[in-house]
Formats: sequence, structure tokens, C-alpha cells
Amino acid sequence: MGTETVQSGVFDEGTELRREQRGWYFYDWACSVYSTSVLTVFLGPYLTSVADHAADAAGYVHPLGIPVRAGSFFAYSVSLSVILSVVLMPLVGSAADRTGRKKRLLGAAAYAGAAATTGMFFLNGDRYLLGGLLLIVANAAQSVALMLYNSYLPQIAPPEERDTISARGWAFGYVAGSLVLIVNLVLYSAHGSFGLSETEAVRICLAGAGLWWGAFTLVPLRRLRDRGGRADGATAPGLRQLAATARDMRRHPLTLSFLLAYLVYNDGIQTVISQASVYGSEELGLGQSTLIGAVLMVQVLAVAGALTMGRLARTYGAKRTILGSLVAWTVTLAAGYFLPAGAPVWFFALAAGIGLVLGGSQALSRSLFSHLVPPGKEAEYFAAYEMSDRGMSWLGPLLFGITYQLTGSYRSAIISLVAFFVIGFALLARVPVRRAIGEAGNPVPQKI
Repeated sequence: MGTETVQSGVFDEGTELRREQRGWYFYDWACSVYSTSVLTVFLGPYLTSVADHAADAAGYVHPLGIPVRAGSFFAYSVSLSVILSVVLMPLVGSAADRTGRKKRLLGAAAYAGAAATTGMFFLNGDRYLLGGLLLIVANAAQSVALMLYNSYLPQIAPPEERDTISARGWAFGYVAGSLVLIVNLVLYSAHGSFGLSETEAVRICLAGAGLWWGAFTLVPLRRLRDRGGRADGATAPGLRQLAATARDMRRHPLTLSFLLAYLVYNDGIQTVISQASVYGSEELGLGQSTLIGAVLMVQVLAVAGALTMGRLARTYGAKRTILGSLVAWTVTLAAGYFLPAGAPVWFFALAAGIGLVLGGSQALSRSLFSHLVPPGKEAEYFAAYEMSDRGMSWLGPLLFGITYQLTGSYRSAIISLVAFFVIGFALLARVPVRRAIGEAGNPVPQKI
């Protein structure tokens, strides 16, 4: 009788864990359409055109009286959004671990981002400041929500399954991004048939991403579980806990070494994601339909790339697989500098190279970091990770914007990003991940 009870308990726990994992995948499904349709495809060129419409004769807009090239406004807005994330994420992360109300905080951040994205429907005319404000809110909210979402990974997946679970989450996101992009491509390309202007079609695509984000966030909110706060949670206010987290992280220098490497190479990845459509439209003279098609190709290939790199990690280890992806990023981005203007075929070739390494490099980085987090401090440490993922990724957009402002060339801006991948490779290669996992107090997988 006792044996049956134990077996039933194990079965129930395993079934509940699988249910949580399936619910966890759905947040990637919910929020990835923001990254794809909004940040990567539509908002950059559209907000730039709105800023151009509001610009003076010299091509400058003047937010708060500061002269800014209209072509740099989007990049600067992205930078401001992630600086705001730097302030918010550690505080929210420590509050999540302290109170155990991670799911409630995830919902608040997700719906703030979804509401701001839906509000982009009202971005028209010369309302570039409204567009910048909504972008800052949506991007910062997405960063906070993703930090909380990522911190569930070590709680819902045993060490030997994390590469696979993480890769599946990314694959779910890319499938959703592909489906929504197909709908957006039809709507945008045939906007006249629907009785819409081009700008109205873009605004509907932006708002639709926000509605999708909000609707499918209900699934993880129903299935994920809160595990309860730490025993010392009642006495530690947010700022004091933030200082304690910083002190604790200094006790794990190898974890910090990985974060530094990730900060550098992921800065390049995030900037390519957010600025590729601007490069394609402004420098290469490609139409919006071409850009949507290229990003759709990235989404489709990223599903296969993420799953394939997850399998490669089981054979060669996550670290070696990530290093290989950084070499591919460097070669692909350098080739992008030489793309001829007005040649969609070569842009599609570049998109294919990006798609094959995009999902896998991010998914494996997430799962590798989950092994480096001390037990019980998942949200705090993933706050630092998300600061590296998005919160500290203001350097790339800032460098991109400044390079364009100084040179007037998007080619110079895009080639400047190669440095992030080269330096990131060198830093990651020096991290002894097996020793780092052991020092964090976690079991070391056979392949890592």
C-alpha cells in the first residue's frame, strides 16, 4: 500500500511538471510575436518614417529640445528602454524570490507590455514621441516578464533536460512568430483589397501583436506554480535585497564571467534583431514585403536551428555549440556589409544564415546559465541574466545609432557589430563551465 502511494505521488508530480513545462512553452508563443512583428519588422521602419515626417529641413527631430537624426530615433528609443530595464529587473527579481509571487509579477509585466503594444495602433502622423514612449514601456515590460519566465526553467526541468526544454520553448516562439508574420504579410501586401491604407495595415499589425501577447499569456498564468518565498523574505526590502544579490554574485565569479561573455555577444544578437529591418529598408532599399518575407524565413529556419543545436549540445556540450554559433554569427554579419542594394536574393541568403543560428545560440545560453544559478535564487540571478540579455543591450543600438549619426552609413553601423561576437567568443572560451556549475552548488551534467 505504501509503495503504491509513493508511486502515485511520483506519477502525480511528474504529470504536473510536464503540464507546467507545456504551459511554460506558451509564454514564448505569446510574447515572441512582439519581438518578431513589432521590434524586428514593422516598428523600426514605421517609427523612423513617422520621425522623418516630424523632422525639420535638416532631418532632425527635437525630443526634449535635443537634436536627434530621425534615422537614429528608433535606436535611441531601444537604448532608453533597456536602460529602464536595468532599473526594474533586479528589484522585481528580488521581490519575486522574496515573496514567492513570481506568477503574479509575470502577469503584471506581460500585460503592461501587451497594452503598450496594442496602443501602437494610435501611432500615426508626426506622433514620434508617442511611438518612442510606447516602445520604451513595451520593451522594458517584455524584459521584466522574460526575466521572470526564464527563472522558471531550473524549477520545471531537471539538469539533463534543460537544453531540450529551453530549445523547445524557443521553437514554440518561432512557430508563433512565423504564423503571425504570414497573416501580417497577407494583410500588408493586400491592404488595398481590405480597404486599408499602408499605414493603417501597419498599425493593425502592431496592435494585433499586443492582443496576441495578452491572450496567450493566460495559458502560462494558469499552469505555472509559485513555489513560495525564501524564509528570510519578510525582512528584506527590495533595495537591500538588490545589494545582497550583488554581494552574493561576487561569491560566484565564474557565473559572473559567463554573464560578461553573454552580455557582449548577446548585445550583438539583440542589435541585429532590432536593426536588421532598418538596414534592409534604408541602406539596401528593400520593400516592406521583402523584409517581412526575410524575417519569416528567419522564423522558420530558427525552429529547425534551435532544435538541431539542442541535439548538437547533447553530443558536443552547450558551450562548444554556442562557440560554434558565434563563429557563424561573425561570418554572416561580416558578409552582410557587402550586400548589394536592391538585391533581395542576397538579403534572403543573409536571413537564412541568421535563422540557422539565432534560436539555438539563445536557447542554449539560457539553459547553460540555469546550471550556474544557486538553488533558491533563480529570479534574482535571472534578473542579472536578463540585464545581460536585454537590459544591458543598450550598447549595441547606441553604437549603431552613433555610427550612423557620425557617418550617415548603415553599412558602417552594421559592420561595427562584428566586434561583439569576436570579443564574446574570446570571453566565453575562457569560462570553465564544469567548475562554475559545481561552485554554484548544482550537479554537473555529463555533457555541458
